[in-house]
Amino acid sequence: MAEGEGTTAVESKAPSAAIRDIGGHAGARVVIRGWLYNLRESGKLLFPIFRDGTGLIQGVVAKNAVPPEVFDALKNLTQESSVVVEGTVRADKRAPGGYELDVSNVQIVQRVPDTDPYPISLKEHGVDFLMEHRHLWVRSPRQAAILRVRAEFQGTTAKSDFADAELAPRTTGGACGSRVATMTIMPKRTSTAITP
Repeated sequence: MAEGEGTTAVESKAPSAAIRDIGGHAGARVVIRGWLYNLRESGKLLFPIFRDGTGLIQGVVAKNAVPPEVFDALKNLTQESSVVVEGTVRADKRAPGGYELDVSNVQIVQRVPDTDPYPISLKEHGVDFLMEHRHLWVRSPRQAAILRVRAEFQGTTAKSDFADAELAPRTTGGACGSRVATMTIMPKRTSTAITP
C-alpha cells in the first residue's frame, strides 16, 4: 500500500493535541500527529498504540465504527509508520495514562515498508544490536524516560550553584567499577580578579 493509499487526509476542525495533554480533551475530538508504536488485534477490534514524542496513547478501532479503508489501513500498518489520527478522547482507568482514543480516521503520512521494517521491535535485543541502532533505540519508552530525567537534571544543575564536570553519556556492555559509571558535580567557580 502506498503512502496515503486507503486513507483520507485528516482535514478536521478538531484541535491538534499532544498526547501528554490529552487529559484536557476528555470527551472531545482531537487530531494527533505521531507514529504507530505497536498494534494488537482482537477479532473485529484493533488496538493501535500511538506515540508523538510526549507520550503513548492506545487507540480503539472497531471494524463497524469506521470505513473499511480506515480499518484495513490500520490493520496492515507497520511499526513506526508516521500517521495523523483523528478520534474522540475517552477516559479509561485501565489504559496507560488513563485515556484512550476512539479512532475515527487516519492518514498515513509515511509507511515503513515491509521489505525494510523498523529494526527494533518490542522483543529483547542484545547490546551490540541496540548500540548499532542507537539512533532508533532512543524512541523506546525506557530510553526516552532516561533522556527526560537527564535533561531535567541538567536543567536543575544549570540553575543551581553547581556545574557538572562530566555529564557526557557513558554506556558499556557490562558492569564496571571504573570512573566511566560516575559523574562529578562540583561547585561553580567564580572568576575573581586579583588586585594589587
